[in-house]
Amino acid sequence: MATAFVLINCELGSEQSIIQQLRGIDGLKEVHGTFGAYDILAKIESGTIEKLRETITWKIRKIERIRSTLTLMGIEGQS
Repeated sequence: MATAFVLINCELGSEQSIIQQLRGIDGLKEVHGTFGAYDILAKIESGTIEKLRETITWKIRKIERIRSTLTLMGIEGQS
C-alpha cells in the first residue's frame, strides 16, 4: 500500500471548504487543519505509487484556492 502525506497551503479563509472537498477524494484516510507553515495535512493511501501521484496531481492540486502543496511519500515497510 502506497502512502503519502500532503501538506497544503491555501488562501486565507478557504480551509474548511477545501477540507470538505478533500473528504470526497477516494483514498483519503485523514485530513486535519493545522497551525504553522501549512494549513491542512492530508493522508492518502492507494494500491500503487502511480495512482497516488495521479490523485495528488489531478485531484488535490486542482482544487480551487489551494496555493501550494508539499508531498511526503511513505517508504513501504517502514511504518
